[in-house]
Amino acid sequence: MLGRKEAPKPAGPQSQTNGHAATPITLLTVVGEHAKMEGKFEITDSIQIECEVGGELQVGGKLVIGEKGVVNANVNTVDAIIMGHYDGNLAATGNVEITATGRVSGNIQTDSLVISKGGFFNGNVTKINEPGGGQRPVYLIDEKRAGAVQQVPR
Repeated sequence: MLGRKEAPKPAGPQSQTNGHAATPITLLTVVGEHAKMEGKFEITDSIQIECEVGGELQVGGKLVIGEKGVVNANVNTVDAIIMGHYDGNLAATGNVEITATGRVSGNIQTDSLVISKGGFFNGNVTKINEPGGGQRPVYLIDEKRAGAVQQVPR
């Protein structure tokens, strides 16, 4: 089932995101417990997926993969929140968040990646706007020693 709903407006002086004025966005929602879609999709707004989608996605806003969502596609988007399963190459000019229920396999290219406790990620991360285009080291934070940081060998 397809539906559209307005995303909530941010309040207060922080109504700017990444230097752009925050405006209400339309969130297209694709829901279907047994629905499967395959192809090349170009969405100018934001989309929430609660079914199985494969192929290629070009999203002009935010991609939200819900807990029941399964996406096997190459994706270009602004922001992404992954609560379900994602497999492919993801390029996001903004933020990527893998929630506690999110499962990601593939490569991510973004400026900001957050993986919540319980979230799963298997792949490589490349920072889009890294000066010099070089890769930075990855650090593992051990919960038992709060504040202590260990460098993960490559």
